[in-house]
Amino acid sequence: MQRINKLGLALLTAFGTLGTAHAADIKLGVAEALSGGAAQYGVSIRNGFQLAAEEINAAGGVNGNKLALVIEDEQGKKEEAINVFKKLIFQDKVLMVFGPTLSNSAQAADPVAQAAKTVAFGTSNTADGITSIGNYVFRNSVTEADVLPATIETVRRKTGMKNVAVLYGNDDVFTKSGYDNFKKALDDQKVPVTTTETFAKGDVDFKAQLTKIKGTNPDAIVLSALLAEGGPIMVQARQLGLNVPVIGGNGMNSVKIFDLAPGGASNNLWIGSPWSIENQTPENTKFIAAYKAKFGSAPDQFSAQSYDALYIVAQGLKNVKLTGDLAKDRTALRDALPEVKWSGATGPFQFRQAKDRAGKPAGYDAQQAPIVSVTKDGKYVIEK
Repeated sequence: MQRINKLGLALLTAFGTLGTAHAADIKLGVAEALSGGAAQYGVSIRNGFQLAAEEINAAGGVNGNKLALVIEDEQGKKEEAINVFKKLIFQDKVLMVFGPTLSNSAQAADPVAQAAKTVAFGTSNTADGITSIGNYVFRNSVTEADVLPATIETVRRKTGMKNVAVLYGNDDVFTKSGYDNFKKALDDQKVPVTTTETFAKGDVDFKAQLTKIKGTNPDAIVLSALLAEGGPIMVQARQLGLNVPVIGGNGMNSVKIFDLAPGGASNNLWIGSPWSIENQTPENTKFIAAYKAKFGSAPDQFSAQSYDALYIVAQGLKNVKLTGDLAKDRTALRDALPEVKWSGATGPFQFRQAKDRAGKPAGYDAQQAPIVSVTKDGKYVIEK
């Protein structure tokens, strides 16, 4: 029988066991939407975590301890995200929690982690205000406020765009925040808006809004949407003869757009993100090859960000001496993470501290430069 050292016994006491988990496993919670409409993001996110965990553990783990992921489906629903966070934190006694998938859910569930003094680490939440919840809230997903101005500037420079029409989802924290940041960027760059139209989650027919947009003869469409609505919007826009550039936010940055808007319907979609499948750095090339080998499909921004997130946490854990006292270990990880610098699939990364509504230091956002890409014939092409 393998000998269990004192550290292993302490961790066993602190974290319990999980299936075939070893005594020295470090349990990390993963709360993602693995079913429902947001699963098109959540499954990719889970895949990125699993790939990174396998690589880290195969290389000896963290200070000799293996990482054990405790994965739960939060279904892309606020209430379920709260329930899953409570289960992972209080019942499974994980060291920290990754997720949830959507900004709506993060706004609801992250306060649970903050109150429990447990790190909540978002890899796909880009709406304003997430990290203002508190100093245990982290994310490596770059905010829309940081990305959208660069995207708009690039489209103006590359296409000569003079004005835009705006279309956004008005019943979702992410898409509404995207609209707010698009509006600010357009105002700052003095780009006139010909019309502003809205839709709701679950809508499938966007022809009325798109017909109004076409009537204003815009040079481009600014679209703040998730893929479930964004894909059909692009298809219907092209059917109506609206073949102008579409400037999308974080929710549209996925290779799944080529399935949801097949053929030429997905062309001329402009996206800003720290990650691109066409970015041929050694770290990204390695990640893409490993992901394709394991899952038989191409990765997207969301799997890249979760992959990097686990490596970021692993780097933080290297500087944490786990004691077996769960409360102390959770706080020690929180204290270690802000100092982490990492260069992975999404490029060079470090945290910057956010502020709460009163202007006091709060959680931590990503500090990364965006890459602007445009879709052409089923591929993302980087624009300089």
